[in-house]
Amino acid sequence: MRGMTALFLVLILSVCAMAASQGMNDPADEVRAVVEDTYINGAFNALDPDAMRRGFHPDFAIFSADGEKIKRYPIGEWASGVARRKADPGFDPAKNAWTHKLPIIDVTGGAAFVKVELSRDGTLVYTDYLSLLKFDSGWRIVAKVYQEH
Repeated sequence: MRGMTALFLVLILSVCAMAASQGMNDPADEVRAVVEDTYINGAFNALDPDAMRRGFHPDFAIFSADGEKIKRYPIGEWASGVARRKADPGFDPAKNAWTHKLPIIDVTGGAAFVKVELSRDGTLVYTDYLSLLKFDSGWRIVAKVYQEH
């Protein structure tokens, strides 16, 4: 009887260990990390263009409507603007606090979609929709559309 109890305990611990290790490789967690590290912190809170370049594909663009046309804002221009803003002597990092929610992270194989709600001083400012693809080097943000509130 003692042997069966010990065997059962080892089996339970093994299953728990496997579940924990699989959770660390959850694609949604990987996508969340890229979005928080390179988008939320890179583009907004820390103003870190190097982080942006790590997490965004070089062909990334923000797409917005302009009448019946589509405006495209490429990552290179956006990252350069972030660097200029951070270097501006009048920039106050204490007033640059953004909070966020990620109410939807949907991953299907090597494609993902993330809904981001960005707020400042408790007021919702942007709802962003990010598209990501998984490359050999990892997840990268490839496109964004948004709504300003």
